[in-house]
Amino acid sequence: MPAFVDYEFLRVVWWLLLGVLLAGFAVMDGFDLGTGIWLPFLGKTDSERRIIINTVGPVWEGNQVWLILGGGAIFAAWPPVYAVAFSGFYLAMFLVLCSLILRPVGFKYRSKLEDPRWRTTWDWLLFVGGFVPALVFGVAVGNALLGVPFRFDSDLRMTYEGGLLGLFRPLALLTGLVSVAMLAMHGGAYLAAKAEEPVASRARRAAALAAMTLIVLLIVGAVWTANGLAGYRIVGVLAHNLPSNPLHKQVVRETGAWLANYAAMPVLALVPALAVGAAAFAIAALRAARDSLAVFLTGVSVACVVATAGVSMFPFILPSDLVPAMSLTVWDASSSRSTLLLMLAATLLFMPIILVYTAFVYRVLRGRVTAKRVESDGHSY
Repeated sequence: MPAFVDYEFLRVVWWLLLGVLLAGFAVMDGFDLGTGIWLPFLGKTDSERRIIINTVGPVWEGNQVWLILGGGAIFAAWPPVYAVAFSGFYLAMFLVLCSLILRPVGFKYRSKLEDPRWRTTWDWLLFVGGFVPALVFGVAVGNALLGVPFRFDSDLRMTYEGGLLGLFRPLALLTGLVSVAMLAMHGGAYLAAKAEEPVASRARRAAALAAMTLIVLLIVGAVWTANGLAGYRIVGVLAHNLPSNPLHKQVVRETGAWLANYAAMPVLALVPALAVGAAAFAIAALRAARDSLAVFLTGVSVACVVATAGVSMFPFILPSDLVPAMSLTVWDASSSRSTLLLMLAATLLFMPIILVYTAFVYRVLRGRVTAKRVESDGHSY
């Protein structure tokens, strides 16, 4: 069988593509969420807050495509993962959905009335629309690292035994704060590059503070992972080319298991190192007012934070802390070989189009948003 249609190869490719889509969402839609987080704090006047909103107003809808692509990829390429995550995390997903709905509504209606109380209320609702998804997405990653309380019966019918409040465990809260800090960093750097003064100066200081917070939280998370966090490890050899069935393996939990991939392949340690290093260099770029470079560096840091979770967990995608042997992995939770191959062909065709169009849009919209521009129409974004 040619290598490019080998089932094992396709599974790894789609694991990588899933990581690319999730990282793409974190980078592209992340600065939208980060901008919302900073909105009530960096905008001291109504005009300044409208500048902040207008930096993302023309692009946030397009950036949402990455979230749709990520969810669609999980549904099509990893159906058991989709079933467990979207059923088990149903209330958390509903909370995220309600928060995300606040963004288009807030952008649409915030400036329709001149009443300061009306506009301030929408400003804080836009903050919620940025903060809550950032926190919950991070909490979800933390729960994936800890293990999710699900199991299958002999017919692969899933039972989930958790609840919404049970998701907010200490490590999950830490990863939630990591998510908030990294998106606030990315959003602050974006505002520094897109907004005019004095908003840009405030954004540089805010982004630098968020970057320092991110570095500290990442170090705390690394120490926790090495010394107190029980990861998952497959016992024995799991066939990589068999039809998906998560019941045919043995898994154990042990402290430090999430570091095994780095021990086996030390070069992988460059991923978390780059996450910390890019954030540190972003601080220097922000202090030097090299805003475009800072946006690039914060984007690299965000992507590497997402990649660190994936590299640490490989080949696990969604472990089960109820019955570890029923955890979902790259080798036993994918769609069929023909499905993965067809999806890969479609991705190779359409992904370049999306990337080229996205680059074109940002080139057209380059430049800073000014008060004169936003005040020319009192009822727009």
